[in-house]
Amino acid sequence: MKVYHDLQDFQVKTPVLTIGSFDGVHRGHVKIIDRLKEIAQQNQGESVIFTFYPHPRLVLFPKEHNLRLLTTLQEKIRLFERAGIEHLIVYPFSKAFSELSYTEFVRQILVEKLNIKSLVVGYDHKFGKNREGGYEMLQELSEIYNFNLEKLDVLLMDDINISSTKIRYALEQGDVLRANKFLGHPFTLHGTVVEGQKLGRKIQFPTANIEASDPNKIIPGYGVYAVFVHLHNQKFMGMLNIGTRPTVNKNADHRSIEVHILQYDGNLYGHEIELEFIRKVREEQKFSSIDELKMQLELDKTNVMRLLEHE
Repeated sequence: MKVYHDLQDFQVKTPVLTIGSFDGVHRGHVKIIDRLKEIAQQNQGESVIFTFYPHPRLVLFPKEHNLRLLTTLQEKIRLFERAGIEHLIVYPFSKAFSELSYTEFVRQILVEKLNIKSLVVGYDHKFGKNREGGYEMLQELSEIYNFNLEKLDVLLMDDINISSTKIRYALEQGDVLRANKFLGHPFTLHGTVVEGQKLGRKIQFPTANIEASDPNKIIPGYGVYAVFVHLHNQKFMGMLNIGTRPTVNKNADHRSIEVHILQYDGNLYGHEIELEFIRKVREEQKFSSIDELKMQLELDKTNVMRLLEHE
């Protein structure tokens, strides 16, 4: 897959294109991607995704965006490549770009610079200044500029339309199973191992404290999770805690992300790490003693190993 950050480098004769943020690259997005590839193959064209960076809300509402991303840019790139997309345009989003009307966007970008032959959009696609453009406007413009247009219906699962908003809500509730079902792939979190208080070592459960690589990435709700840990090109089982560690931490306002990596012993400070969320094991609890905490951690370890062995 070729990745473009400048449209001057884009030289594709028959681009079959879709546009969007694609946060999560979930099953609804994959439905669009599969149809995009199908149309490209039928018309001797090439599949193209047009997305933006940074996220529009970061540019338009820098102090009030409250953004919680399912996927970082690098995660999206990896998922697009895995899905078989041939070309990815990561267009630099700016306030000036946001002022383009939907007609200007289609004419200046899609037609004059990209020379699109076909455009595939989702059922709720909006574009242009203030998101004023919709499918009806695209129909008119496709006739003027002579490109094919196709709209896909919503993808339902369990009678629920799959959306990034619903996946974010599931993660906030700690419902990783539901989130992963809608995503079609495990939710992941990338970060760097930073120095912690080393309290886990004292009870034979050393943990790696994680600082998320993107401050706008959503963090699942408080609790203990079964995860896979990707480190040094290897995959380990892990038990992860997200929360305030109330048994040992007096500062209950400070959230931490820490993982105990099974069958691993080494210094990880400064290393990059990827967490692949599989299932929530239990809620975070406050125990009456360190011994009681340690007993629960032993039970958690058994449960985590049992869950992950079947994945």
